Amino acid sequence: MFNRTTVYILIAAVAAALGLWAAQHFFAPSAGSSLPQTRAVRLFEPARTLPAFTLRQSDGTPLVPGELKGHWTLVFLGFTHCPDVCPTTLAEMAKAQKQWAALPETTRPRVLFVSVDPERDTPDRIGEYAHAFHRDTIAATADIPALEQFAKSLSMVFAKVPAPEGVRADQYSVDHSASMAVLDPQGHMAGIVQPPFDPAAIAADMTALTQASFAAVSPKRE
Repeated sequence: MFNRTTVYILIAAVAAALGLWAAQHFFAPSAGSSLPQTRAVRLFEPARTLPAFTLRQSDGTPLVPGELKGHWTLVFLGFTHCPDVCPTTLAEMAKAQKQWAALPETTRPRVLFVSVDPERDTPDRIGEYAHAFHRDTIAATADIPALEQFAKSLSMVFAKVPAPEGVRADQYSVDHSASMAVLDPQGHMAGIVQPPFDPAAIAADMTALTQASFAAVSPKRE
Protein backbone atom coordinates (compact mmCIF):
# COMPACT_ATOMS: atom_id res chain seq x y z
CA MET A 1 0.00 0.00 0.00
CA PHE A 2 0.98 3.65 -0.22
CA ASN A 3 1.97 3.71 3.46
CA ARG A 4 4.84 1.23 3.14
CA THR A 5 8.03 2.49 4.68
CA THR A 6 10.87 3.96 2.70
CA VAL A 7 13.13 1.14 3.79
CA TYR A 8 10.71 -1.43 2.39
CA ILE A 9 10.50 0.41 -0.91
CA LEU A 10 14.28 0.64 -1.16
CA ILE A 11 14.62 -3.07 -0.49
CA ALA A 12 12.01 -3.81 -3.15
CA ALA A 13 13.75 -1.52 -5.61
CA VAL A 14 17.11 -3.21 -5.02
CA ALA A 15 15.52 -6.63 -5.40
CA ALA A 16 13.86 -5.57 -8.64
CA ALA A 17 17.13 -4.15 -9.96
CA LEU A 18 18.97 -7.36 -9.11
CA GLY A 19 16.28 -9.37 -10.84
CA LEU A 20 16.59 -7.27 -13.98
CA TRP A 21 20.38 -7.52 -13.83
CA ALA A 22 20.17 -11.30 -13.63
CA ALA A 23 17.72 -11.41 -16.50
CA GLN A 24 19.95 -9.25 -18.66
CA HIS A 25 23.11 -11.26 -17.93
CA PHE A 26 21.80 -14.79 -17.76
CA PHE A 27 18.84 -14.66 -20.14
CA ALA A 28 20.24 -12.55 -22.96
CA PRO A 29 19.05 -13.53 -26.46
CA SER A 30 21.03 -16.50 -27.74
CA ALA A 31 22.88 -16.61 -31.01
CA GLY A 32 20.10 -18.71 -32.50
CA SER A 33 17.31 -16.35 -31.50
CA SER A 34 14.95 -15.22 -34.26
CA LEU A 35 14.84 -11.72 -32.77
CA PRO A 36 17.17 -9.01 -34.09
CA GLN A 37 19.98 -7.42 -32.12
CA THR A 38 18.79 -4.26 -30.38
CA ARG A 39 20.47 -1.13 -29.03
CA ALA A 40 17.99 0.47 -26.63
CA VAL A 41 15.81 -2.53 -25.79
CA ARG A 42 17.44 -5.09 -23.48
CA LEU A 43 15.78 -8.39 -24.33
CA PHE A 44 15.31 -11.36 -22.00
CA GLU A 45 15.26 -14.99 -23.06
CA PRO A 46 12.95 -16.62 -22.39
CA ALA A 47 10.29 -13.93 -22.10
CA ARG A 48 8.45 -13.93 -18.78
CA THR A 49 4.74 -14.77 -18.51
CA LEU A 50 2.84 -12.10 -16.56
CA PRO A 51 0.24 -13.05 -13.95
CA ALA A 52 -3.37 -12.09 -14.62
CA PHE A 53 -4.16 -8.40 -14.15
CA THR A 54 -7.03 -6.00 -14.76
CA LEU A 55 -6.48 -2.31 -15.35
CA ARG A 56 -9.01 0.32 -16.39
CA GLN A 57 -8.45 2.21 -19.64
CA SER A 58 -9.14 5.91 -20.07
CA ASP A 59 -12.39 5.11 -21.90
CA GLY A 60 -13.57 3.04 -18.93
CA THR A 61 -13.09 -0.36 -20.56
CA PRO A 62 -11.01 -3.09 -18.88
CA LEU A 63 -7.42 -3.67 -19.92
CA VAL A 64 -6.58 -7.34 -19.44
CA PRO A 65 -3.60 -9.38 -20.72
CA GLY A 66 -5.40 -10.37 -23.92
CA GLU A 67 -5.75 -6.72 -24.92
CA LEU A 68 -1.96 -6.41 -25.15
CA LYS A 69 -1.46 -9.29 -27.56
CA GLY A 70 -0.63 -8.76 -31.20
CA HIS A 71 1.76 -5.82 -30.68
CA TRP A 72 5.10 -5.04 -29.08
CA THR A 73 4.26 -2.71 -26.18
CA LEU A 74 6.29 -0.29 -24.05
CA VAL A 75 4.86 0.07 -20.53
CA PHE A 76 5.63 3.13 -18.41
CA LEU A 77 4.45 3.79 -14.83
CA GLY A 78 3.83 7.39 -13.82
CA PHE A 79 1.23 9.98 -12.78
CA THR A 80 -0.19 13.15 -14.27
CA HIS A 81 1.09 15.46 -11.51
CA CYS A 82 4.66 14.28 -12.19
CA PRO A 83 6.85 17.38 -12.62
CA ASP A 84 9.59 16.01 -14.87
CA VAL A 85 10.17 12.30 -15.52
CA CYS A 86 6.69 11.47 -16.83
CA PRO A 87 6.22 14.35 -19.28
CA THR A 88 9.79 13.98 -20.50
CA THR A 89 9.38 10.23 -21.07
CA LEU A 90 6.03 10.56 -22.85
CA ALA A 91 7.43 13.36 -25.03
CA GLU A 92 10.40 11.16 -25.99
CA MET A 93 8.06 8.25 -26.72
CA ALA A 94 5.93 10.51 -28.91
CA LYS A 95 9.01 11.08 -31.07
CA ALA A 96 9.50 7.30 -31.34
CA GLN A 97 5.82 6.77 -32.15
CA LYS A 98 6.06 9.22 -35.04
CA GLN A 99 9.02 7.27 -36.43
CA TRP A 100 7.19 3.93 -36.50
CA ALA A 101 3.87 5.44 -37.70
CA ALA A 102 4.36 3.97 -41.18
CA LEU A 103 4.02 0.42 -39.84
CA PRO A 104 0.60 -1.24 -40.29
CA GLU A 105 -1.81 -0.25 -37.53
CA THR A 106 -2.60 -3.92 -36.88
CA THR A 107 0.99 -4.63 -35.79
CA ARG A 108 2.34 -1.17 -34.89
CA PRO A 109 4.16 -0.95 -31.50
CA ARG A 110 2.22 0.67 -28.69
CA VAL A 111 2.97 2.77 -25.63
CA LEU A 112 1.00 2.07 -22.44
CA PHE A 113 1.02 4.74 -19.72
CA VAL A 114 -0.18 3.36 -16.36
CA SER A 115 -0.97 5.92 -13.66
CA VAL A 116 0.01 4.78 -10.16
CA ASP A 117 -1.91 7.69 -8.60
CA PRO A 118 -5.57 6.62 -8.82
CA GLU A 119 -6.48 8.96 -5.96
CA ARG A 120 -6.09 11.96 -8.28
CA ASP A 121 -5.88 10.42 -11.75
CA THR A 122 -9.33 9.58 -13.08
CA PRO A 123 -9.67 7.69 -16.38
CA ASP A 124 -10.66 10.91 -18.16
CA ARG A 125 -7.66 12.76 -16.76
CA ILE A 126 -5.10 10.12 -17.75
CA GLY A 127 -6.60 9.91 -21.23
CA GLU A 128 -6.35 13.65 -21.79
CA TYR A 129 -2.83 13.69 -20.35
CA ALA A 130 -1.47 10.80 -22.41
CA HIS A 131 -3.16 11.82 -25.65
CA ALA A 132 -1.73 15.33 -25.36
CA PHE A 133 1.65 13.72 -26.13
CA HIS A 134 0.43 11.24 -28.77
CA ARG A 135 -3.07 10.17 -29.72
CA ASP A 136 -2.09 6.49 -29.93
CA THR A 137 -0.79 6.21 -26.36
CA ILE A 138 -2.91 3.88 -24.24
CA ALA A 139 -3.66 5.16 -20.73
CA ALA A 140 -4.84 3.03 -17.82
CA THR A 141 -4.96 2.83 -14.04
CA ALA A 142 -6.49 0.68 -11.29
CA ASP A 143 -6.86 0.54 -7.52
CA ILE A 144 -3.68 0.38 -5.45
CA PRO A 145 -3.60 -3.40 -4.83
CA ALA A 146 -4.04 -4.12 -8.55
CA LEU A 147 -1.37 -1.55 -9.45
CA GLU A 148 1.06 -3.00 -6.91
CA GLN A 149 0.58 -6.48 -8.33
CA PHE A 150 1.01 -5.23 -11.89
CA ALA A 151 4.14 -3.21 -11.04
CA LYS A 152 5.66 -6.15 -9.16
CA SER A 153 5.12 -8.44 -12.17
CA LEU A 154 7.19 -5.98 -14.22
CA SER A 155 9.92 -5.77 -11.53
CA MET A 156 8.93 -2.16 -10.88
CA VAL A 157 7.98 -0.22 -7.75
CA PHE A 158 6.15 2.94 -6.73
CA ALA A 159 5.41 4.70 -3.45
CA LYS A 160 3.44 7.73 -2.31
CA VAL A 161 5.56 10.57 -0.88
CA PRO A 162 3.58 12.70 1.59
CA ALA A 163 3.44 16.44 1.02
CA PRO A 164 5.96 18.50 3.01
CA GLU A 165 4.83 20.01 6.28
CA GLY A 166 2.76 23.11 5.72
CA VAL A 167 1.67 22.00 2.23
CA ARG A 168 -1.83 20.70 1.47
CA ALA A 169 -2.07 16.93 1.87
CA ASP A 170 -3.27 16.46 -1.72
CA GLN A 171 -0.01 17.97 -3.01
CA TYR A 172 1.87 14.70 -2.44
CA SER A 173 4.16 13.12 -5.00
CA VAL A 174 4.73 9.54 -6.13
CA ASP A 175 8.13 7.93 -6.57
CA HIS A 176 8.17 5.29 -9.30
CA SER A 177 10.49 3.27 -11.51
CA ALA A 178 11.73 5.27 -14.48
CA SER A 179 12.45 2.35 -16.80
CA MET A 180 9.96 0.93 -19.31
CA ALA A 181 8.92 -2.71 -19.60
CA VAL A 182 8.82 -4.26 -23.07
CA LEU A 183 6.01 -6.73 -23.78
CA ASP A 184 6.10 -9.01 -26.81
CA PRO A 185 3.10 -9.77 -29.08
CA GLN A 186 2.13 -12.67 -26.78
CA GLY A 187 1.83 -10.25 -23.84
CA HIS A 188 4.93 -11.61 -22.11
CA MET A 189 7.58 -9.39 -20.54
CA ALA A 190 10.41 -9.64 -23.05
CA GLY A 191 12.77 -6.88 -21.93
CA ILE A 192 13.28 -3.38 -20.59
CA VAL A 193 14.36 0.05 -21.77
CA GLN A 194 16.31 2.11 -19.26
CA PRO A 195 16.83 5.89 -19.20
CA PRO A 196 18.17 8.05 -20.65
CA PHE A 197 15.87 7.30 -23.56
CA ASP A 198 16.96 7.62 -27.18
CA PRO A 199 13.75 7.91 -29.28
CA ALA A 200 15.51 7.08 -32.55
CA ALA A 201 17.14 3.95 -31.12
CA ILE A 202 13.92 2.84 -29.44
CA ALA A 203 11.93 3.37 -32.63
CA ALA A 204 14.49 1.43 -34.65
CA ASP A 205 14.47 -1.46 -32.16
CA MET A 206 10.70 -1.65 -31.87
CA THR A 207 10.33 -1.48 -35.67
CA ALA A 208 12.88 -4.27 -36.14
CA LEU A 209 11.23 -6.43 -33.47
CA THR A 210 7.81 -5.89 -35.04
CA GLN A 211 9.01 -6.73 -38.52
CA ALA A 212 10.87 -9.83 -37.32
CA SER A 213 7.93 -11.10 -35.27
CA PHE A 214 5.33 -10.72 -37.96
CA ALA A 215 7.56 -11.77 -40.84
CA ALA A 216 7.94 -15.09 -39.02
CA VAL A 217 4.16 -15.69 -38.99
CA SER A 218 3.25 -14.19 -42.36
CA PRO A 219 2.34 -16.73 -45.05
CA LYS A 220 5.09 -17.19 -47.62
CA ARG A 221 4.26 -16.47 -51.25
CA GLU A 222 4.61 -19.33 -53.69
